[in-house]
Amino acid sequence: MTAVIEARSIGVRIGAKALLDGVSFTVPPGETVALVGPNGAGKSTLLRVLSGEIRPSAGAVTLKGRALASYRPRLLALNRAVLSQNISVAFPFTVADVVRMGAGDGRGAKIDAMVEAALAEVDLTGWGERVITTLSGGEQQRAHFARVLVQLACGEADNGPGLLLLDEPTASLDLRHQLDLIAATRRCTERGVTVVAILHDLNLATLFAERVVVLSHGRLVGDGAPRDTITDAMLEQVFRVGNRNRARAARGHAVHPAAWDDATVSRACRAYA
Repeated sequence: MTAVIEARSIGVRIGAKALLDGVSFTVPPGETVALVGPNGAGKSTLLRVLSGEIRPSAGAVTLKGRALASYRPRLLALNRAVLSQNISVAFPFTVADVVRMGAGDGRGAKIDAMVEAALAEVDLTGWGERVITTLSGGEQQRAHFARVLVQLACGEADNGPGLLLLDEPTASLDLRHQLDLIAATRRCTERGVTVVAILHDLNLATLFAERVVVLSHGRLVGDGAPRDTITDAMLEQVFRVGNRNRARAARGHAVHPAAWDDATVSRACRAYA
């Protein structure tokens, strides 16, 4: 099976500083991957490389078996969608206008139906005529998530399921809408969409992803199932979380996904599916 996205020995340098150093991994169709690591680990840089926003200093990236650098912008937009962490809209577009931007220059009844479906997916039904700058930060984030859902849907018709890249997609969301987003991404993967997301909340990463990639100082230091990757040893080595924090976890303040058993994960996602 051809990987949807493959990174081979990726390096990114700014002057003498290495932001990424020899990072390699592949993601097959329909898989959900969480990128985790402390501040400055290289997560956002890696996501920007995978999206085609920046070119690596070393190594190569392929998307659906083709060199990422060879994609023209329009075709790239039809095969991968990106939700950035900070998106600023300065003009008074309506919510529907913003979501419709995911379709590029596409218009018509089919696109209108996609927009309505995406708004329903993010719990913004009936909000289409609201001016986006009047919404809260979390509401704006949900509108932009709807936009990338439309972008994915437009690309699927002619190019098959695409790649969804998310940079801290839950940062401004309340708990209910965090779980909504997780459920929505799972429905995407059921259609074959591949999802790679940066997450800081390790408990949420366990709910979100079937695979966790751990970065530290620009290097990949862990890659596997959440229960195998997010361990006490990793927390101490990568996040500098030691015995004192694990003692807090034992008193009910979870600091890693061992707090989520399989039944808890299933109940939470079913509740908001």
